[in-house]
Amino acid sequence: MNSHKIASTVLALSLLLVCSTPYGAVAASPQAPNLFELKGPGIEVTYSASSFSGQPILTYKDKKLNLTFYGEDIRHLESDIGLELTVLLEELPDLHTVTFTLLLPKINLDGTECPFRTYGTMTTHKTSIGGPDLVKGPLQIYRVKALKGIARLVVF
Repeated sequence: MNSHKIASTVLALSLLLVCSTPYGAVAASPQAPNLFELKGPGIEVTYSASSFSGQPILTYKDKKLNLTFYGEDIRHLESDIGLELTVLLEELPDLHTVTFTLLLPKINLDGTECPFRTYGTMTTHKTSIGGPDLVKGPLQIYRVKALKGIARLVVF
């Protein structure tokens, strides 16, 4: 063999070893997490996409509230910026309702867990007995919380 062929063969084998998975195993496709645990200033949120009962569960905790939501009490909206999960925190007829929306990015796990950052938004929706036309000013007021979290894949 001439030196050119030997160099080509060595290079090809090197690339094969670098780009291959160990021991010739087929690379597994990434898995999506189903458990998200998040914390921010004065707030803790846990979201499980499934549970032993098969329903999603979202737990919201701040200085005043400690609430758990199940199934259809959690509104899901897939959007261009991720999965938006919304729950109703407070409802005072003819005054306001307060919702919390958690924004979850799509995550591909390459191990058992993945840290990430996101936001949660508390929205106060102003209401009145005569409808929205009687409310002066903005009908929604937002408070955005930066959150740090861990995404995991767990088996129920």
